[in-house]
Order: sequence, then structure tokens, then C-alpha cells
Amino acid sequence: MNNNVFNILDKVDVSAKSEKKGMFTYLSWAWAVRELLRVAPDATWEVHEWGMEGNRQPYMQTEAGCFVKVSVTVNGVTREQVHPVLDNRNKPIKTPDAFQVNTSIQRCLAKAIALHGLGLYIFAGEDLPDVSIDGSLRDKIIAHAEQTGDKDVVNTVKSQLDSGEINTKNLASIKARLNDLIKQKETEDNE
Repeated sequence: MNNNVFNILDKVDVSAKSEKKGMFTYLSWAWAVRELLRVAPDATWEVHEWGMEGNRQPYMQTEAGCFVKVSVTVNGVTREQVHPVLDNRNKPIKTPDAFQVNTSIQRCLAKAIALHGLGLYIFAGEDLPDVSIDGSLRDKIIAHAEQTGDKDVVNTVKSQLDSGEINTKNLASIKARLNDLIKQKETEDNE
């Protein structure tokens, strides 16, 4: 039965309920819980706490930042996920407020559910090296886009840089496309 739950959840299309923020894709924790309980109504989860008796908190504070941990149990199989407490730029927070801790717990819950199959594929590659474009390279790409003479192209490039759609992995093809547009403009100017 355990393998069946994974296979059932793994086949659920989560694309309509996922949301892209920058370079990361997020799955709504509430939707993930609903889908999990539809397939495994007896599933349970636990938010782990740290600290001494009477002074427990739902996060662990370390020199590297704060972490939350959630365990999800489906048909006797428990899978655990640890998640850092992050700000809106996905940077670790050393002293989080209650909202930031709660947000990280919900992200951690969605990921722990994913370990049981639901939306696991959207997290693939999340742990890959940073492919974002740094400030000076960003400026060079925008300057290159400006050579096309097309404000829409420039605005699109800026937007795609901001969202992470343009990154070091696809930079060569973006430059080639911009070069084509620049040549096209030069041809039109010479006619």
C-alpha cells in the first residue's frame, strides 16, 4: 500500500497549483495537504520543537541560521524534511519573526509531503548550483539588449533577468538571439 500511495501522489499534476517566485517553484501547502488527505486520509504530520521543557520553540537556531523540521507519516512510513528559515530573497534569517518561522514550516510541510510523491518533480534541481546573473553581467546583458533599439526587447530582458529566466545556463543562447536582433536592426538601418 505504501508504494501505491507514492505512485498515486506522484501522478498528480501539480502545475496548476504551483507558483514561480524568482528561480524557485512553490507548491501551496494547503493544496498539498488536501491532495495528500484525499489519497491517505489517515496521514499525519509533526512540526518538531527544540529547547528545554517549558521553553520549546518550532525552530532551531544555529550560527548558520534557523531551521524548521516537519515529519509526515503516510501508512506507517515517516519522511522528514528540514528547511531553513528564509527571507523573501531566499537568504537565511538569523533571528526570524513568527511569520517567517510559520512560512518556513509550511514550505517544509509541502516538501515533506513531496517526499511521499506529491509534486516531488518540482523540487528537482533545486539544490543545483546558483545560476543567477550577478550585477555587472546583468548590466552588460541589458546594454547588449539596448543595441537592438527595441524597448520591448529591453524590457523583456530585464524582466527575465529579474525572474531568473535568463541565467548562466541559457546565457549563450540569449546572447545569440540578441546578436540576431542587432544584425536585423543594422540591416534595416542600411536599407
